[in-house]
Order: sequence, then structure tokens, then C-alpha cells
Amino acid sequence: MKNKILLLSLYLLISTFAFSQQGTVLDELTMTSKILKSERKFAIYLPPDYDSSKRSYPVLYLLHGGGDDQTGWVQFGEVLHITDKAISEGKATPMIIVMPDANTGKRGYFNMGEWRYEDFFFEELIPYVESTYRIKGEKRFRAIAGLSMGGGGSFMYALHHPELFSSSCPLSASVGSLTIDKFKERLKDRGESLPEEQVKAYFENHNAISLVESMPAEEIKSVRWFIDCGDDDFLYEGNSLVHIAMRKKDIPHEYRVRNGSHSWTYWRESLPVVLEFVSDAFHQY
Repeated sequence: MKNKILLLSLYLLISTFAFSQQGTVLDELTMTSKILKSERKFAIYLPPDYDSSKRSYPVLYLLHGGGDDQTGWVQFGEVLHITDKAISEGKATPMIIVMPDANTGKRGYFNMGEWRYEDFFFEELIPYVESTYRIKGEKRFRAIAGLSMGGGGSFMYALHHPELFSSSCPLSASVGSLTIDKFKERLKDRGESLPEEQVKAYFENHNAISLVESMPAEEIKSVRWFIDCGDDDFLYEGNSLVHIAMRKKDIPHEYRVRNGSHSWTYWRESLPVVLEFVSDAFHQY
């Protein structure tokens, strides 16, 4: 009888410990945006020891793809399970993960007309979450990643503001229209018309290949890069061209091509590697 009681107590102790090692995801949070003149949703992952500690944490901004919202990485990307597992195995450092809703029915992650999402991201979202939660608000402890359209956001945000991110991890990224003619076709399909000089300026500033080729190499090198795209992904060409452009400028980066397509199966397998990669950057400083 004593042995049974001892075993039961041990089981309860282990179960309590296991439960205490679970992080928390809140996926219906909102903040007021003056720039976008609306309430903006975001989801957040808090590491297992967030409530029991008083320390601050590094942060990963994790961007969803087209047609999705802030719950994408929660529901389909299994961010809670995957991050808890990576932390418990010592492969990732405890971190906060912020997953904003870019409202893909509008213009996604970039400024276009009255939709100034990029301004919102840098001027309102980052300051809000980094003052509301115990986040280390320095470049060395800030990273960005995302898939598809969010992969494009990861490229552009880190190239537009290399002084803000220690790592960028675009997955199956939409790197921007590969030619200015294709970009013009996209604008036409949307029923939009811009002066020629604005079309050229926007194209050059929202194309990862163009930015890599035109920016000072030292600025790009200040960010650690992890680029991952499946061999059957329809976006393989753009990612390959960014890789080539970086190689030509001797920009250190990790470039991965695995068996797979544009799917959550692929991105769920990428996430643990991303968490380990950004953790390495957090630890290097």
C-alpha cells in the first residue's frame, strides 16, 4: 500500500512539473492603432516560466501568410507545442513570440495608399508589445520570421531596418515581383494606378533581390539570415535568386532546400530550426 501511495505521489509530482512547463498562447488580443484607425489583433506566446519569473525575454515576431490571420501559427503551425518542446529540450531559449494580424484582405505587411501597415508595425506594434510584456527591447534580443507573404515581410522588414533585428528567417517567402513588368500587372489586376516613378520606387523597395543588390553589404551582414524553401514550392525561384544575390555579395546566410511544397507540413518542420537559429543569435551577444 505504501508503495502505491509513493508511486501515486511521484506521478502527481511529475504531472505537476510537466504541466508547469507549458507555455501560454493568447490569440485574441487587441491594441488600438491610430495609424490604421482600427483595433488590431495579435496573438502572443509566453514561455513556461513567464508568470513565475520577473526577468525579461527575447522576442520573435512571427508573421502569417496570405489568407490567414494571427491564429495561423497557433492553429496550424502548432507554435505552442513546438516551442514548449524546443525549450524543454534545451534547443531554444525561453522567448516571447508575437504573431500580428496583417489583415490580408487589405495590403498585407507593407504600406500601400492609406493601408500603412509597415508604419503600424514599427511605430505602434513593437513599442506597444515591448512595453506591455517583459521583452528585452534591443536589436540583439529581437528576431523576425514568417511564411509566404509573412516570409516576404521578414525579408523586407529586416532589410528596411537591419538595425532592429538580430536574425531574420523567411520561410517559403514571397520575395516580391521578380520583374517590374510583373509588378505592373499585379497593380493592374488590383485596379490600381500609380505614376511611373512611384511604381519604380515601390518595386525597388519591396523586392528582396533588388534590396540585397543595392544596399551596403555591411548593413545586410548585421542580420543573421536563415532562408528556407521547399524544392516543390512555387516560390522557389525568388528564394533561389536572393540566395545567389547574397552569395555574390559575400553575405553570410543559411539557405535550406528540403523536400516539400508550400504547406503547413513543411513550415511545422521549419519552426524548430528557426527557434534554434534565433536562439543562437540571442546567445551570441
